[in-house]
Amino acid sequence: MRWVFYPLAALIALVILGMATVAAVSAFAWPNLPSLDVLTDYRPKIPLRVYTSDGYLLGEFGEERRVVATMSEVPAILKQAILAAEDERFYEHPGIDVIGIARAAVANVVSGGRGQGASTITMQVARNFFLTREKTFNRKLYEILLALKIERSLSKDQIFELYINQIYLGQRAYGFSAAARTYFDKPLKDLTVAEAAMLAGLPKAPSAYNPVANPRRATLRQQYVLRRMVEAGFIDEKTFEAARAEPLVLANGRSASGPLRGDYVAEMARQLAVEQFGEQAYDSGIRIVTTVTREDQQAAYKAVRQGVMDYDRRHGYRGPEGFADLGTANRNDDEHFDELLADVADYDDLLAALVLDASPKSVTVYRHGETLKITGAGLSFAAPMLNERAPQARRVRRGAIVRIRDLGDKGWEIAQLPDVEAALVAIDSNTGAVRALIGGFDFNRSKFNHVTQALRQPGSSFKPFIYSAALERGYSPSSVEDDAPLFFPAGITGSKDWEPKNYDGKYEGPMTLRDGLARSKNMISIRVLRSITPAYAQDYITRFGFDAAQHPPYLTMALGAGMTTPWQMATGYAVFANGGYRVEPYVVKEMIDGEGHVVAKVDPPVAGDSAPRVIDPRNAWLMSSMMQDVVRRGTATRALVLKRGDLAGKTGTTNDYVDAWFAGYNPDLVAVSWLGHDQPRNLGRGETGGTAALPMWVNFMRTALKGSPEKFPARPEGLLAVNTGSGREEFIYQENLPTEPIVVPAGIENLPPPSEAPDDAPAQPRPSAAPAPVVERVPTPIRRP
Repeated sequence: MRWVFYPLAALIALVILGMATVAAVSAFAWPNLPSLDVLTDYRPKIPLRVYTSDGYLLGEFGEERRVVATMSEVPAILKQAILAAEDERFYEHPGIDVIGIARAAVANVVSGGRGQGASTITMQVARNFFLTREKTFNRKLYEILLALKIERSLSKDQIFELYINQIYLGQRAYGFSAAARTYFDKPLKDLTVAEAAMLAGLPKAPSAYNPVANPRRATLRQQYVLRRMVEAGFIDEKTFEAARAEPLVLANGRSASGPLRGDYVAEMARQLAVEQFGEQAYDSGIRIVTTVTREDQQAAYKAVRQGVMDYDRRHGYRGPEGFADLGTANRNDDEHFDELLADVADYDDLLAALVLDASPKSVTVYRHGETLKITGAGLSFAAPMLNERAPQARRVRRGAIVRIRDLGDKGWEIAQLPDVEAALVAIDSNTGAVRALIGGFDFNRSKFNHVTQALRQPGSSFKPFIYSAALERGYSPSSVEDDAPLFFPAGITGSKDWEPKNYDGKYEGPMTLRDGLARSKNMISIRVLRSITPAYAQDYITRFGFDAAQHPPYLTMALGAGMTTPWQMATGYAVFANGGYRVEPYVVKEMIDGEGHVVAKVDPPVAGDSAPRVIDPRNAWLMSSMMQDVVRRGTATRALVLKRGDLAGKTGTTNDYVDAWFAGYNPDLVAVSWLGHDQPRNLGRGETGGTAALPMWVNFMRTALKGSPEKFPARPEGLLAVNTGSGREEFIYQENLPTEPIVVPAGIENLPPPSEAPDDAPAQPRPSAAPAPVVERVPTPIRRP
């Protein structure tokens, strides 16, 4: 009996001594526990949030993504999933769960020391608010004591509410409400059983079970939570099977509608908020309401994305982005493959993947736990680089890092990141409110906002401002100029010979200004500018918001050789659209502080009311009439697919196909699209404004004008109808009524339309020295062919 009694007595003594020690330490530590004021007066950091005018989230800024939710907003299924995953006996224990500890200990012994923990929800709250994550006896003791203190001070629902709002759940999301929007783009109330289980599985290890980065491990964790919900009696087997079979659609660009892409707009709003509130803007719950609408913003994003991808496909596959050494790794070496892809970012639907096998008939790729086989049409774009004779540095082979894109029912395809940029901005022509803004192909790839920051040559899309100036100097749409070659010798330019050309190299003789603009004839524009003088035109364009310094008074101004941004172009074209008023584009509608008070609100001047008039209403009406002809029978006939008669605009292509533009409008909405390289270089022959930029504009306007009736402003007073002799009615300013009948050379109004609506004439480089002498209506120095 001694061999049994003495060891047992020693064990009991050790237990008593341990308990006494813990009790003594606890008694000493209890008075030193931190105050619970941070819990009872909970003030979480709420990020700066930016919304569309119709209430959709565009972006948020701050260290933590957080949306505070009350217990009444937590659906029962999410609450049950959290309890099943983290603390089934939460509403029964006093802060520590002795039964749970015992069960976890047994489970860990059975599994070899790994598996279940025993932290209750209360203990996790204590840890998240007051303690570090170091694994020491003292920290664990403080965690237990704090849990007991919290349970004495707060109700169970209060503790649970703190937990669901404070816990970190990956992707910078704090709290379940933020996580629901981050992962599923849903409010809590709309979560399914499967989605609730996925979120409930995240607190254990947000990085390891992140469904975006590790979908396979996240699914395994989700299924564990679902089984625990069955065991706890929260759901039945039928619900379990249905949830397990439900395909999860994450808000990462692969859902049907896709997430709302407004990063450039959100960044503009962020800058304004920081200017007004400083660093406090990031954590005090400020909300900014912008002028953009969800539908228009989505349409603009898709239009730009499609336009860039179409351009990229026209110029062929360049090969893989890089190569990784797979060594002897087999197809199941997921961890190694994930490491190789870790530093390769995704860009919306252009996903990074690692090639495991490749042949001209099929390519097998790996991506985050999935192995995908691409065949048939999915290989067509990359086919030239699947050939064995392709250059080794550009060939798709084992170890290549490529881009893949999900085409839905059509399967996957090999794609690539475009090396070109694009932009689109649309504004309300009557107020300047920005309806949509896309500053580049992908904000995460380049944060440079091409709408507001990219100064580029506008090419022929600038010609309407020269023609508008001409109308104020006595010209009319029916005025005739000669579309014949021009030559300026070095003695006139002060530098070197300059011989501008038309886009197609063809010259058609005398032509009305209306036809000259519709066909984008450079010779007509140059002759008009020379007549009104570059100095006058330089001053005149400032009425539209252009910086005179960016448009020196050279004859090349007629070809759009100055510098401007899409933002400035939209400002200028709005003057034509609204009948002659200058409105300033703006993107922020109002700012609301964390207390719900409106601290800033924009009340813009409105065309026809408080906005200043900058050009004659007759001028605006005539220019719109001329630019409608650009769409009906000129360089922008691709816009006829919209089947509207109230569209006007102008294409633009700069010298050597460096920039492609289209600026167009109806009376209520102006949109400008642009495509080019960040470092200006040739886009490729034929990549004109009508080919590269106009399709983006059309695709956007198809949505933006949907359901909007055609609108035709009334003809202003002071315009007289004149017979041009061609059977077509034309209009001129009343004070410019000629004393002799207008005689138009036969056939000018009946020129056949171009066979494929050729685009603009590229702008020639500006002479490097002094401008040509100012002359008005004098014989033009011409070198005839």
